[in-house]
Amino acid sequence: MKLSVIIPVFNEESTIDKIISRVHNLQLEGIEHKEIIIVDDGSTDGTRGVLEQYREKSGIMVFLQSNNKGKGAAVRKGFELATGDIWLVQDSDLEYNPRDYPKLLAPILENNADVVYGSRFVGGGANRVLFYWHSWGNKVLTTLSNMFTNLNLTDMECGYKVFRKEIINQIKLRENRFGFEPEVTAKIGKLAKKHKCRIFEVGISYFGRTYEEGKKINWKDGLSALRCIIKYNLLKN
Repeated sequence: MKLSVIIPVFNEESTIDKIISRVHNLQLEGIEHKEIIIVDDGSTDGTRGVLEQYREKSGIMVFLQSNNKGKGAAVRKGFELATGDIWLVQDSDLEYNPRDYPKLLAPILENNADVVYGSRFVGGGANRVLFYWHSWGNKVLTTLSNMFTNLNLTDMECGYKVFRKEIINQIKLRENRFGFEPEVTAKIGKLAKKHKCRIFEVGISYFGRTYEEGKKINWKDGLSALRCIIKYNLLKN
């Protein structure tokens, strides 16, 4: 099995080198080959300078977007470039730890799942205590998403999502920003209703950041997520 790790990045000069090193050095049972695809989404700090050292490194591909388009656009580009059997989305900050990869990959490697979501709310690791209203808003959005999809996810917005290649190839993604999370969930949910997709959820650790430390998502993205939940669950495709 070959694993493609897609890392969308925007202005993460202080963390991108660490996350690439952690992913690159990870040894995974059941994975024979691993590729890392980094999509820089028009960074304006020193991120691109850091990425220069990886442009010629074996097993790592660096793609530079001409301007900032959003996480969803960067993930789509990563999916276009991926050649693995399993695709895993990894944020470029240090909020999510690659040490959780074995747990995330196990349901797929054991042929029990086609899609695996991480969850910060079902245990499984250390979680930094931060914003109450963020977690409350996340639970509201997850509940609303579940009502449309008839799934029982606990953390629809979690950054860790893993897919078999053939599952993602069945859907067309459109959202450019953080709307990627509710959009892909709605479309995966439609496949599940047709018994074409098995979804698992596993507990992960989470080391959240404050806005001073670089957190980017805000209340406007919450409203956009609400729009995406309604839009993509009601659309036919």
